[in-house]
Formats: sequence, C-alpha cells, structure tokens
Amino acid sequence: MPVKIPSTLPARSTLESENVFVMGEERAESQDIRTLNVAILNLMPTKIATETQLLRLLGNSSLQVDITLLHTETHESKNTDADHLLNHYATFEEIKDRKFDGLIVTGAPVEQMKFEDVDYWPELTKIIDWAETNVESAFYICWGAQAALYHMYGIPKYQLPQKMFGVFEHQNLAPKEKLMRGFDDVFLAPHSRHTEIRRSDIDKVDGLNILAESDEAGVYIVGAKDGRHLFITGHSEYDQATLKSEYDRDVNKGLPINIPKNYYPKNDPSREPMVLWRGHANLLFANWLNYYVYQITPYDLNQIPVKSSGDNF
Repeated sequence: MPVKIPSTLPARSTLESENVFVMGEERAESQDIRTLNVAILNLMPTKIATETQLLRLLGNSSLQVDITLLHTETHESKNTDADHLLNHYATFEEIKDRKFDGLIVTGAPVEQMKFEDVDYWPELTKIIDWAETNVESAFYICWGAQAALYHMYGIPKYQLPQKMFGVFEHQNLAPKEKLMRGFDDVFLAPHSRHTEIRRSDIDKVDGLNILAESDEAGVYIVGAKDGRHLFITGHSEYDQATLKSEYDRDVNKGLPINIPKNYYPKNDPSREPMVLWRGHANLLFANWLNYYVYQITPYDLNQIPVKSSGDNF
C-alpha cells in the first residue's frame, strides 16, 4: 500500500521515479480503509531531503500511511523556503487537538548545545509530553532520541572526542522482540553525531531495554518496555549520498572531519559509496509500522492511549 502525500510535495516526483508507491489525496480518500495517521516533526535543516528519506521508508510497507509534516513554531528555518513550510507543514498548535497512530521526531544539528539552550526546547518537550496521550507509538531519531531520553528519563548525552561518522556493525541483542524480527545477528547502520548516550545510564532505568548495540558506535536502538517509545541513535533513513554530502560540506568549509568509516570503497572519497544498510532500514520502519502502530492502535483514535496488558520488550 502507498504513502499518501500531496501532489505538490517535492518528494513525490523523486519517489515516483524510484517506483515507490505513492498515492494522491483524491485517490486515497476514495478508498474504504482507515489509513494510519503519522506525524513527522522535521527538525533537520535539509527538510526536503529528510522528508524524502522518511517517506521512502514509510511507503515501502503493506499499510496506507497519511503523513502530517510538522515544524517548530519557535525556530525560523534558514534552509527551507518559507512557501514550502507554509504549503506543506503545520505547527504543533494547529494539530494539538488531533490524535495520531504514530509520531516520528528527526535528528537536528544542535547536539553540541545543552538541551535547554536550544531555542525550541520548550516547544519540543511540550510535543513529547503531548505524545503520551495523543500518539500510540513515537519513533525518535538521533538527537531527537537523545532529547526524548533526557526529557523523559533524565538520561544525559556525552561529548565524543571526535564525530561518530560512518557506517558501523551492530549486534541484534533481542532477536525475539517484534521490532527486531527478521534482523540479521549483525547488521549495518549509519551514524553522524558528536555526542552519545551510554549503556550505564540506560541500564539504570527499569522501563528501557537496549535492543541493538555497536562495539564502535555504542547504543543504537532503545525501546520502552510498554512499546510506545523507540529511540534510534543513528540514521537508518540516510540515502546513498547523505554522508558524502555532510563530508563534502565540512571539507569545503575547512572544518576538521574524518572520512566516514566503512562508507567509501577502499576508504577512497573519490569512489561512489555503496548502500549497505537499506534492507535493515526498510525492516526497521516496516516492523515499527506493523507491530507498534497498526497492530496496536485502536480503530477509533480517540481511544488513544491504549496501555498494553504486558511488556512488549
């Protein structure tokens, strides 16, 4: 089934050229089916690229997904055309009375700042709190995951001596859990961050389990035991050229940056990188949509939240 997006969204033409099944609003409204309503709080400066990456993964499932794009009202985006935000995005104030099957919160390039110093921190924490009663399952990515873990559980982040940058091996620590079904024992995923969260802090919280971890990149997937919150410290949604774009940007700015690890063939930036994490990324999002959104959310969204009778992790 397709992801439902407006015909004017730039991601549509890109996804159609890749043969990703997308559906216009008119056709979707004629179908006798309740679509999954998923909100995406896009905190990335490259909003159109991030939209496309996430919609590509959400569109590769058997479920029909209706997307609501959100941006923060308390932060002015300097990298995205104002008309694009006006035509395709909503603010939290505009949707706060609605309920959603799922919520995705992206990363943001503010990880070296204290959480409280980020200009939209009060708005973000309000959205995280709102999701407790208005969203069945929330999926937090990279800095979004760090921010949610800090706000909800008091888990700190730590500065790394150098940027965690590249594609790393991860161990599947919970192969019997629904989110990890179908994952290989060892799988690859990209990371791009200057800070980290640590196992020692997560292990102190009874409500959390670590589902995947890397010897080099550290904690990767953390799940709340009630199944309603997932925290992903990497960027499984990244496409082939994303790490390259970040590397080229920093090189051109004269910033200190290492070549992303395990990304370019023979560690040579002049060669075209290969995508080695696509299968894992699709499985991660498909499992989330199926087991933590579709299988759990009540048909009547007004009944959210529905607490599980037992732990899902």
